[in-house]
Amino acid sequence: MTSTAYDLPVPDLTDLDAVTAELAETAAEYDESGAVPVRGLEAVHRAGLFTATVGRQYGGFGAGPVETARILTALGEGDPSVALIVANTLMAHAAQAANAHWPAGFYDDVLRRSAAGPAPVNAIRAEPELGAPARGGLPATTARRTSSGWILDGHKAYATGGSALAYHLVWVVADEPGTDVPRVGHVIVPADLPGITWVETWDHLGLRASNTHDVIYEGVELPEEAFVEIPRGPDGVYRDPAATAGPSSFGHPALYIGVARAARRAFAEFARSRVPAGLGRPIATTERIQSVAGEIDLQIAQAETLLHGALVRDDVLPQLSVIKVAIARAAVAAVQTAVAALGNPGLSRRNSLERHLRDVLCVRVHPPQEDTALLAAGRRVLGA
Repeated sequence: MTSTAYDLPVPDLTDLDAVTAELAETAAEYDESGAVPVRGLEAVHRAGLFTATVGRQYGGFGAGPVETARILTALGEGDPSVALIVANTLMAHAAQAANAHWPAGFYDDVLRRSAAGPAPVNAIRAEPELGAPARGGLPATTARRTSSGWILDGHKAYATGGSALAYHLVWVVADEPGTDVPRVGHVIVPADLPGITWVETWDHLGLRASNTHDVIYEGVELPEEAFVEIPRGPDGVYRDPAATAGPSSFGHPALYIGVARAARRAFAEFARSRVPAGLGRPIATTERIQSVAGEIDLQIAQAETLLHGALVRDDVLPQLSVIKVAIARAAVAAVQTAVAALGNPGLSRRNSLERHLRDVLCVRVHPPQEDTALLAAGRRVLGA
């Protein structure tokens, strides 16, 4: 537990639409520039949402999975790049609230920073050679044991938040003399320590302002308590926690439901304003466009029902991974339906639907990915 109480902003979950609207004002600008979405992050901080999952034992609001999903859907509707950075931070605070593992001084520091302004946190796990850790394997990044703590060395990829991060949770193998089976875990790293270099590799189709760049650690010195071990299974084999969905991992699909909502709004606005000369009235008055709007709404309703239903059921744990797949499919289908119905205008850079399509496709990269989720579910069903 932290030794100091900080005056964290209190979230107002009754006015999420206002935050959505504020993020939407700058989303296109940041998508085009790829810069850190500073104004969006500041808006989330002012609304008290950046620290919504900080535990009550630390003076926080203590938002649970259902409240977190509502927050991230609202942020995803405004700017999904901002929402992704916030999602990672909320998951880090929720994990600390459930099981205190940060060094007390470090968590005091992140709360102090969070009281003053946005203080993003992210678990940095992927590597250029290894790829996504949920696919198996161990990191090449190491934490070498010293007499006073650890020395961190390695190269990570897809580190969302980039230079805006206040803290990194870096997935490593511990390099310890006399150890036959190396320990695996995270080291908790203040982002302003010497030896951290960002490499701006992110030039993506979607979520362009998420700043998911590479980062290199060279001789980063950390105290002994900075290493947090991830236990191996009963058979002695390490399995990546991200390979299986849990209630806390539903923040990512929630934000993409927000993208689908934004696409629904953009589709409706276009349909109400588009008056072809041959028709003489808005296309929104035609049964075809009304049916398309109904199909978009159906897909979003399906995704929202799956999301919130999964979070309140007690018996759903074995199916969480395939539920994430179904949510992803519905969100993508909603946006693709909107774009397909409008033809060329839906793919124009002047139409926000083009951006929503690029952004929603990124839902597929979050673990567990579709093929692994379906394989695991099939084996469970068949008893294999």
